[in-house]
Formats: sequence, structure tokens, C-alpha cells
Amino acid sequence: MKKILLGTLSILFVLSCQEPKAEADLLVFNANIYTVDDTQPKAKAFVIKDDKFIAVGSLAEVSKTYSCTDSIDAQGKTIVPGLIDAHCHFYGLGVQQQKVDLIGTKSYDEVLTRIVNFQKKKKASFITGRGWDQNDWEVKEFPTKEKLDSLFPETPVAVTRVDGHALLVNQAALDLAKITLDTKVAGGEILQKDGKLTGILIDNPMELVEAIFPQPTIAEQVAALKDAEKINFSYGLTTVDDAGLSPEVITVIDSLQKIDQLKIRMYAMVSNVPSYVDYYLNKGVYKTDKLNVSSFKVYADGALGSRGAVLKKPYSDKDEHHGAMIIGVKEFKKLAKRLAASPFQMNTHAIGDSANAVVMHTYYDALKDKSNRRWRVEHAQVVAPEEFDILDNNLVMSVQPTHATSDMYWADERLGEERIKGAYAYKQLLNKTGKLALGTDYPVEKVSPFYTFYAAVARKDLKQYPDGGFQKENALTREETLKGMTLWAAYSNFEEQEKGSISANKFADFVILEDDIMQVEEDKIPNIKVYATYVGGEKVYGIE
Repeated sequence: MKKILLGTLSILFVLSCQEPKAEADLLVFNANIYTVDDTQPKAKAFVIKDDKFIAVGSLAEVSKTYSCTDSIDAQGKTIVPGLIDAHCHFYGLGVQQQKVDLIGTKSYDEVLTRIVNFQKKKKASFITGRGWDQNDWEVKEFPTKEKLDSLFPETPVAVTRVDGHALLVNQAALDLAKITLDTKVAGGEILQKDGKLTGILIDNPMELVEAIFPQPTIAEQVAALKDAEKINFSYGLTTVDDAGLSPEVITVIDSLQKIDQLKIRMYAMVSNVPSYVDYYLNKGVYKTDKLNVSSFKVYADGALGSRGAVLKKPYSDKDEHHGAMIIGVKEFKKLAKRLAASPFQMNTHAIGDSANAVVMHTYYDALKDKSNRRWRVEHAQVVAPEEFDILDNNLVMSVQPTHATSDMYWADERLGEERIKGAYAYKQLLNKTGKLALGTDYPVEKVSPFYTFYAAVARKDLKQYPDGGFQKENALTREETLKGMTLWAAYSNFEEQEKGSISANKFADFVILEDDIMQVEEDKIPNIKVYATYVGGEKVYGIE
């Protein structure tokens, strides 16, 4: 009887919404809504018109004013704002679908097997791929190219480490790129062993090989973008911050969005290539409802896993090795001053404590007479106590919680017992800056924002390790985590007035979840499924 009564009441409310009142497009009711709006944290219903929320509250409240042409009974399911990945490689994820996938390989032999199987199917003229990580192997050392040379004596092979900061290539690729024992490139390493090239390139030298990669056609770029969109929508992601794109790809994105062939919203960071910087500084900020081009992505240093991150003191597991800056300090400061005089944001990859020191001090110096510029530190992975002391809310920390749970198995070996206390220190960063933008850095990590959520609140990996969580004092609350994946991420893009919460006059981007992410048992968070994803009130993904 109770169910029948509730159903009858719902029908009456829907009928009342259809009385001649202000016209609207869609009513969503009978929902468990987390609005991420502090003025009204919870709601049961909302109304949408012309791709925006126009009323949020109880069914009775919103039904008094609006006549709706369509309605959705959410059947008590949880709804959250459209999720935002504040740091990812959206286009790269799409491109990766056409390459050899090495993620999760447990040995070098498994890497080789996957490459061989890939080539049997694809017969590529130049084999590329990504995802290997020697830290996941029994022998935690960089591989060398001898086996790769024997398997592929003529076909060039270049496969990128999971973090994108090391490249394994065979001799055919080295020859094409004209890399020899005498080749010198600042800002990285070309590894040698016993007077021979090993086939491992770290950071800047990778560009010599990447420059000879076959370039994708426009059709292949479009396919990559659509493949990535499909994956992202299935996880409830409605906005993505792509950390490093060319003007060419950005133009393709804009063109697809204008003809409604790419519906996902994008904050596109322009890669720090001199010609790209010149082009966009002359062109100016470009902003539509779907695309935001107002920032540059800069690399200060490399990655911790490949020992390219720059540390103030040597690596604990490699004597006298500090890592290497990818961009020179003088060049970085010059660029910062140039961007400070423009409306563009500067978003800089910084992993090691030395790199973070350079970035933070340079930012504060360049912005000393300016406020609300929201320059972003991407990753802020290892921060020394003296840099924590200077942080405030004039900078935005853009961090990826799954990095902590992926790296925790070996990070202490790189950093040592004391230094690791300032690593992956998200709560400390939040306390100093007031907001955190959360992302995944996929395809370095998995796309799932629910893995991000779990790593942030539980500080555990998918095996529920370790008991009690990794450096649990730096865990975030569920409320903080949801804000970091919605409103705070929007804030980091200067978009908090148009998205990030279920509030009147914001874009109607929302996600219906199969479970209550704010209440479900902690260890069940990674398994949460998306029931439906909406962008501007339009359903773009759903379980039929």
C-alpha cells in the first residue's frame, strides 16, 4: 500500500507540473540529489530548461512554478553534478585505443608478448604504445632493447612508460631518429650501459623519436576523440581538462563540438611549444559553452617512477641523482612573466620537491601584484615543509589521488622516510589553499573517477591495501572529494559560475549513480556504476 500511495502522489505531482505555468523541458524527481551547493546541499527534484537547471528543491516546490514537457522518475537513485576530471589526457586516451596497450604488464616478457600479438593483427609500419611500468615487475629495473631488436630488426618500435616520461625504443627507431652514443639533449637522459645505448630515453630526448612518429590523419583524430568521449561518458565525466594539446587538435575538437558530434565539455591546456604560445597569446582566450582554451601546460620536471622528478636532495635509492628539469629555470621564469601579462593561466607539472619549489616561488613572484589568477600546480606530488609554509589560496593545486595508491609500493624507496611525509599530502595542500582540483591523469591511471574517490577518502588501492590507508592523515572527506571532482575542479578552470553544482542557471550536467557514493560502504566505492550521464539535460550515456 505504501508503494502504491507514493506512486500515486508522484503521478499527481507530475500532473500538477503540467498545469499552465512557466514552461520547462524536463523534471527529474524522486531522487537523492547531492547538489554540491552549500546553500542547499540536498534536494529531491530539479527542473531543466534550455540546457540549464532552473529550479532545484523538493518535488512540491519545483512543481508549483513549472510546466514540464518531460519527466524522469529517478526511483530514489543518487544524483551528483556532472563529474570533472581536472587533469587527464583525453585525446591521448583516444589515440591509445589504436595502439598496443601495455598497462598492467607484470614483466618485460609480457610487454614483448603484447607487442608481438599487436603486430600480428595490425601490421603497423611503426609500432607505438604505452603503459609499461618496471616498478610492477619482479625485476624493478629499466628494460634494455636487445630482445626488442631481435623480434623487430627492421620495424621501429617505441613504447612509452605508463607516466609518459620514459620511452623504450629499438635500434630501428634509434636509427630513424638519428640517436647515437654522442647524442646530447638537456632536460633528460639517454641511458647507456657498457658503452651501448639501452633503448631507454627519459623526458626531453623522447622528443627526438616522437618527432618521427607517423602523424594521425584528421579521420583518425576524430575517431580518437569520439572513442575517448564514449569511455568518459560511461564513467559520468561531463567535463575533462586535457593537459597538453596542439592547436590542430583543439581546432578539430571545436569543429566537432560546433556540429554536435562531440558533446563533452573540455578545458584544453595548450602545450608549451613556442609557436603554440605565440599563436594563442596573439589569438587570445577562446571560450564557448563546450570549449575553454585559456591556459598553457608546462613541464617543470619528469616523473618519480622514472627518477626524472627533481629533488632537493639526491634520490634515496640512487646516489647523487637529483632528476632533471625539463624546462630551464630562466626560461620558466621568463615564460611566467609573459603569461602573467596575459589573461592566460599557467598550469605546470611539478613532481619533485625542488621542481615544486621553483614553480611555487616563480608563480608568487610573477603574480605578486595580481590576484585571482588561479595558476595551477599540476600534481604537486612532493612538497617540502618550506613550500607548504608559503602556500595560500592564490594558487590551485591540481592533484590525482590514485597516484598515491599506485606509487606507495615504491615511493618511500625513492624519497626516504622523512621526505615521503610531504608526498601525496592532499589534506595538507587543501588546508593551505582552501580548494583542491581532483583528476586521474589517465591514461597514466585508470579513467574511473570512482577509483579517484576511493583513493582520496580511503587511501587504499583496489586490493584494499594497506589496512588503515596510506598516510591516512592526508585522506579527504567524502564531501571534500566530491567538491574536488565537481565545484572545485570547475573553479580551477574559472567555470564555477556555469558548472560544478546542481544550482539554478548552471548547465544541466548531472550523473545518476547506482549507489549512494556519500553513504555506501567505503570499500564498495570503486565498484559504483553510472546509471546515466546527462550533458545540458541531454542523455549521453545510459544503462538500458
